Amino acid sequence: MKSLFLTLLLCSAHVSAADSITSDIVVYSGVPCGIAASIMAAREGAKVVLIEPTKHVGGLSTSGINTAESEHMLKWTIGGFADEFYRRLGAVYQIDGPEYFFESSVAEKIYLDMLREAGVQVRFSASVDAVAKDGARITSITLTDGTQLKAKVFIDAGYEGDLMARAGVKYAVGRESKAEFGEEAAGVRFDKTPRQARTVDEAGKLLPGISAWAKDLHEGDAHRAPMNYNFRLTVAKDPKLQVPIPAPRHYGAKRYALLAGWFRDQAQQKKPVKLADILDLYKRRNGKFELNNKQSAIYSLGHFGGQFDWPDASYAQRALIYQDHMDYTLGLLHFLASDEAVPANVRDEMKALGLHKEEFADNGNLPYQLYVREARRMRGEYVVTQQDVQDDRRKPDSIGMSSHFIDCHHVQRMALNENEFVNEGRIWRMGHAYQIPYRALTPKAAECTNLLVPGAASYSHVAFCTLRLESVWMITGHAAGVAAVMALKADAEVQKVPLAPLQDKLRSQKQVVDFVPGMPEKCEHLNGPPEF
Repeated sequence: MKSLFLTLLLCSAHVSAADSITSDIVVYSGVPCGIAASIMAAREGAKVVLIEPTKHVGGLSTSGINTAESEHMLKWTIGGFADEFYRRLGAVYQIDGPEYFFESSVAEKIYLDMLREAGVQVRFSASVDAVAKDGARITSITLTDGTQLKAKVFIDAGYEGDLMARAGVKYAVGRESKAEFGEEAAGVRFDKTPRQARTVDEAGKLLPGISAWAKDLHEGDAHRAPMNYNFRLTVAKDPKLQVPIPAPRHYGAKRYALLAGWFRDQAQQKKPVKLADILDLYKRRNGKFELNNKQSAIYSLGHFGGQFDWPDASYAQRALIYQDHMDYTLGLLHFLASDEAVPANVRDEMKALGLHKEEFADNGNLPYQLYVREARRMRGEYVVTQQDVQDDRRKPDSIGMSSHFIDCHHVQRMALNENEFVNEGRIWRMGHAYQIPYRALTPKAAECTNLLVPGAASYSHVAFCTLRLESVWMITGHAAGVAAVMALKADAEVQKVPLAPLQDKLRSQKQVVDFVPGMPEKCEHLNGPPEF
């Protein structure tokens, strides 16, 4: 099993290490947002270099998230590059139109084909190390392999905003208080229903997976941590399609003591339990099933508390956090398959699953990337808040639209007493179509004038929960790629790109910039759990 941060140097357009590269535009991170930005900029005639720290493009779309998450969106808001990508998927699956459910390996092939067709130079297996500036302009960036890249315009499309942060642009991490932006859903949020399970060991020490005592936090206060992370494994039920799920590097059954105690309690109460009570298993094509964190479970794939330090961690520290998440994940699956505290039927269900042999074959059939749902968020020219995504939804500088539910997974478990805990951090609110302002992609001019940030964009935590979908990030990436070329050709600051020509160009490329008369603006027809 190879670590995410210990990858071989592979690239579709090879560039030797420790080179000096000059380009028109440098895009950081080959996630869907960065792919969209790179391709749209290249189609506009710019010379583009795309930097991908791992050895695979596609981010989570090629690491186990095999949905556009359109089931919680208004599909009419998905246009431009994003719609083109989903239509290419449709062609592969012989569907006349876009296909929103797919396989990681198929998505990766399409992304690579599109990058090659556009002539984008892709650099793999190196991360941004340092940023050089002249006043408020980035002049070059240096990668961890020593390569220096010079360009007129830079785009940070990554989940973490690493280029943005190294460029001295201000950002936020974690969750704002309710008071900061007047957001009803902001800050610390305790679930209404306590969970029944032992929270302490024999010595009175909190069990693994319990962060702290609930009495130590206050509803609505700011908190330093984003929502939890997990891996999205691709598994198979058919033995012919399986390879064994590997054991974790480090395993201790005590790590899952809370879950063991809950299983024992259910047995004493003669309540039946099944694997689906712990894991979400989504059926996909060709015998593939996607594993995800189950929101309603007592314990699941989300590593509550394990994500706290990721956003601002060094690459070495992230490698340790990554491995801790992998150990947690494989340890949980091993526990469910083998521990005597687990009911026999659940053990049998777990043992019947294996990793799908056709996905992630060069990585031990495990996903390449950890699902980083949220990390840094820029404090740019405009901060999009809950009010912007629910009420004040029209913006004069619109460059695209989103409509996803406000969807935040839990952050942590908090002990109420020795036998009860409460989950904290969940948000689930009705989705509304809203316009994404260009100002949310631009830093403040005093901080940087030739950087666009369509990934870790200028959003509050609550509003970011509507942005953090690969389908939406392709929309912001599309706009950033076109805007970057306009800034390049005019030798202008990104903050001064003329909006009307930018919007006209995006409309000509079938990006959905405007509300469409007669189309629904609320996701009222979509089913989902009760709002939190």
